[in-house]
Amino acid sequence: MMNIHTGVPKAYLLTFLIIVSVFASMAQSPWVNLSKKPSTLNLSDGFVEFDAGAFNLRLVKSSQTVAGLKPKNVKDFDFVPSDSLKVRSSDGLYHLGDINLRIRNVGTESWKSYSTATRRMPVNAIAVKGKVLAAADLSSTLPSDIPLQIIRSWEMVNGKLSLKFTLKNKTNTNIEIGALGIPMIFDNILEGRTLEQTHAKNVFYDPYIGNDAGYLQVTRLSGQAPSLIVAPLGKAPFEAYNPLNDDKTPRGIAFEGFYEWMIHSKAYAENEWKTAEPWNNPTSIIIKPGEVKTYALQFILSGKAEETENTLIENKKPVAISVPGYVLAQNVDSKLFINYPKKIKSINCYPEGALTFNALPLTKGGWKNYEVKGKIWGRAKLTVTYDDGLEQTINYKIIAPESEVIASYGNFLTTKQWFNQPDNIFHRSPSVITYDYEKQQQVAQDNRAWIAGLSDEGGAGSWLGAIMKQLVQPEKTEIDKLQKFVDTVMFGRIQIKDGPNKYGVRKSLFYYAPDSLPKNTYAKDINFKTWSAWPKKEADNLGRSYNYPHVAAAHWMLYRLARNYKGLVAQSTWKQHLIDAAQTGMAMVTIAPYYAQFGQMEGTVFYLILRDLKNEGLSQQATELETAMRNRANHWRTLQYPFGSEMPWDSTGQEEVYVWSNYFGYDDKAKVTLDAILAYMPVLPHWAYNGNARRYWDFLYGGKLQRVERMIHHYGSALNAIPVLMDYRKNPDNFYLLRTGYGGLMGSISNITKDGFAPAAFHAYPSTLKNDGITGDYGSGFFGYAVNTSSYILKHKEFGWLAFGGNLQTKGDVVNVTLTTAAKSAVYLAPIGLWVTLDAGKIESVTFNISNGDVLLKLQKADDFTPEAVLRIDQPAKPTGTGVYQIKTSGKPDRGALVIQLSPNGTTDVIIKK
Repeated sequence: MMNIHTGVPKAYLLTFLIIVSVFASMAQSPWVNLSKKPSTLNLSDGFVEFDAGAFNLRLVKSSQTVAGLKPKNVKDFDFVPSDSLKVRSSDGLYHLGDINLRIRNVGTESWKSYSTATRRMPVNAIAVKGKVLAAADLSSTLPSDIPLQIIRSWEMVNGKLSLKFTLKNKTNTNIEIGALGIPMIFDNILEGRTLEQTHAKNVFYDPYIGNDAGYLQVTRLSGQAPSLIVAPLGKAPFEAYNPLNDDKTPRGIAFEGFYEWMIHSKAYAENEWKTAEPWNNPTSIIIKPGEVKTYALQFILSGKAEETENTLIENKKPVAISVPGYVLAQNVDSKLFINYPKKIKSINCYPEGALTFNALPLTKGGWKNYEVKGKIWGRAKLTVTYDDGLEQTINYKIIAPESEVIASYGNFLTTKQWFNQPDNIFHRSPSVITYDYEKQQQVAQDNRAWIAGLSDEGGAGSWLGAIMKQLVQPEKTEIDKLQKFVDTVMFGRIQIKDGPNKYGVRKSLFYYAPDSLPKNTYAKDINFKTWSAWPKKEADNLGRSYNYPHVAAAHWMLYRLARNYKGLVAQSTWKQHLIDAAQTGMAMVTIAPYYAQFGQMEGTVFYLILRDLKNEGLSQQATELETAMRNRANHWRTLQYPFGSEMPWDSTGQEEVYVWSNYFGYDDKAKVTLDAILAYMPVLPHWAYNGNARRYWDFLYGGKLQRVERMIHHYGSALNAIPVLMDYRKNPDNFYLLRTGYGGLMGSISNITKDGFAPAAFHAYPSTLKNDGITGDYGSGFFGYAVNTSSYILKHKEFGWLAFGGNLQTKGDVVNVTLTTAAKSAVYLAPIGLWVTLDAGKIESVTFNISNGDVLLKLQKADDFTPEAVLRIDQPAKPTGTGVYQIKTSGKPDRGALVIQLSPNGTTDVIIKK
């Protein structure tokens, strides 16, 4: 287990330690069992060590697999799990240098699998010379009936370490290789380490599954240099990324599992993956008698994650950059920039017509430049073929215009998921409840109590998403339903409305009590004999702080709707809604103090509540809340890595830790937190992984298909985008931050179906590659989208004027951007560091005059609920030569904003000048 911070009431500490002991007992047993298995790597025979350019390479003498891959430019760090080498030295455990194959004779149907890890025997070392460090014939550690001779060598090529496999058909028959995988074994085993140790010693790695242009990015948890790039050397395409679930290293919250780089995958596509649509076309290869095929990967040392692309360019590897990213709304003009020395021979799209692309003039630095448009909803792939034969694939997700996506989402939640039926035992009606899309029905019972119990992330997710949708696109019919839910179920049932524990939040309304409830209360086809089927006492527990932000967000949203609009919510109630939101934050730190010491997912809501308390002049409540939040931030300030969690490692507390560290001026902790986020939130030319904050266990708690698996755009993508984009607005020259944050922001809505169903996440396993079946905890991610959706306008030194969240045109000294976001409520102009936000109203377009710096906003016309716009400006950054901007259009100052009367007939102009 990881480091546990104390200094809290004994009762809560005892509860936590019980949970810790449960996790520990679950984790320890398989590791102990693993350690008892006979070692077959013959570690006692010793090791051989090599100077491998940027690395010190250590190989197990008996197997010539990697025992150490240490960069020379940093001490006490190893990319591979050398600390667990001894416990992982038995048969069936993979190491860097292994190979997996599926082979058949041409003309036969069945495949046979071979692996160097299955039954270890000492390999036959081969004499080497020149740039070859070590080589071996692997026949002895493979079954005797394998029709191939396989030679593995570790070589230095152009000063860089490479791993090469040479395969020779030793039979008189044509042999088809239907699967060839190279296990990627790096140290992502967090088990038994503190947070400090994991950030010093461990790595995460992310795939760009881009065929010949693919690579694996291996990044330290701290986000600090160095990182590692694994890339093809010659023809070794990254065709698929396969989980090595047969490896017996215990998987769970502290270990995601290992994967293999698949060069050929046809044999899997015909079998385990036959119901999935792969990222790339599955291939095989036929080797004739006596024929030899060679595959090689190289290991390139790089700096921080944001330096990966420059390192690839230096090594003459293709680099693709899409603006605004790889999740494209159909009404957005996108650009694709490619850097590779060879000319492009062809670009093809699959499905045909899903994307259109037109060549534009090269950039001044010689980047290839294309205009790209998404046409057909769904997954799409560009295949770029270069003159040298290299083939690169770039995976996109095409979605409807954002406004349509969000409208469908809100409608689905308040119709299909609207639970309005007799529920006399659990009192959950009316509400927005979890939904099973595969069964096309609501989930009224589940053996994970929270899923059907409207609390915790997996149960609160749907109603939270429905309420936060109103921040983006308020809809009167939806709001009327949601207010009934808040007044009758949320505030009074989920959240205690009066008494000594007022504002406390229960863990679940649904619970398992068969002895005290009527017969046939519970479905007979569900197994309730599990720890997660909470009894009433546990369901009523108020001690889980993570439940409080969901409720606070609902109160805050009703405040926003009552305060800034006419007729959506009774305007006279705004003050009480805001006080209820603030008191929920206070209850979190008093009623649930243990977990409140950690950053909370959606914890940004408390910052937003505090800001509104100050704007409204509610000084007493503001001071109280700010003091409580400062105490939490002061605790984080004492920690080297201040983002612990109820889990051993997590990627969700960082959001709130950054926000408060930034607010209180604790810049060192804000930077540590941002660095950690950038380590697990990659930028890659693939919609599924671009901006995808790492998460791999929440399918267990919030999904239908329950397994440990890399999750594609779980709620972490949008929540982690909050600090990343907040930091970009302070540092507008850091283009990488914008790409990271926007990737997470758009990734968070990429999985919403045409009719509005939003799953817990998308399954990354190549056997699945589809949405999960239930809504689960998606709403936490939509919170991140709702409070963070915005448009960005910048001038890039290489790519020129660009827009994220809008369509841009330039004419002379004038830049005009028509906004394409659903909310159209925020825009950031990077050249002048200007941040424009609306509490009410929508921005149709933004015009920026380059010569004098003037900004013109065109606001959409008034509607029945929005007669006025509530406009705010800020300058989180002030680039050199930028003055202080002010709104020159007349209006009524109120709450630190300017209230502007909107025209009922057309747009309203707002001028902002220095």
